[in-house]
Amino acid sequence: MNDKIPSVLNRERNWKELYFYQKSDVVYQLSFVFCDRFIHLYKDRTRDQVIQAARSCKQNIVEGLADGVTSTEMQLKLLNVARASLQELKEDFEDYLKSRHLRLYGVDDSEFDVMLGFCRSHNKLNDYEPFFPKWTDEEMCNYGITLCRMIDRMMMSYLEVLDREFVTEGGIKERMHRARTGYRQQQDERLQQLEGEVECLRQQVAEWRAKYDDLKLRALRAYNELKEENERLKRGS
Repeated sequence: MNDKIPSVLNRERNWKELYFYQKSDVVYQLSFVFCDRFIHLYKDRTRDQVIQAARSCKQNIVEGLADGVTSTEMQLKLLNVARASLQELKEDFEDYLKSRHLRLYGVDDSEFDVMLGFCRSHNKLNDYEPFFPKWTDEEMCNYGITLCRMIDRMMMSYLEVLDREFVTEGGIKERMHRARTGYRQQQDERLQQLEGEVECLRQQVAEWRAKYDDLKLRALRAYNELKEENERLKRGS
């Protein structure tokens, strides 16, 4: 009998080890420092929008992966919200460059390859923090945009995996049904097994009883024969 019952809960993922989460943390901290250095606290509403978009991306990744233990559907929705916030943040960085006539680095710019290589090979915040006070607003925007693009691609790949899992395994209600059905099936199989064992024991008891009755009869017959022989011997004497 198969003792494994289908699980209701999805496998818990360590979101801190996911590269797109690590990069989202970098983007949030970069956005905060960027706003603190280059966007006026009271005169520009973009400050709050940039920080909130960056925070929304990171927090929805965390919440989505946590909710994914019980609900793949909720995980998909929250991660998509994170992507939407990421797109908003990228747009804010691009608008900042355009409105101030700064460069958006392209493949023909000397800074592009260095920036791309750095962002590809570094995921942790402590790799970027030393540069936050040194980068110009143009550099911070370009690094922020590049990270946003990378995070988005990573999240799309991750969402495709979740989509396949959802199609093949279903949502929480389907997993609960499978788990309950699997448990009941296991109990039914165990009951059938026990009933078979009981029937086997009954047959063994019947066989032992028949052997016992036969032995008892033979013993009684031998006893009577010995008794009769003993009586004959007494009469003969």
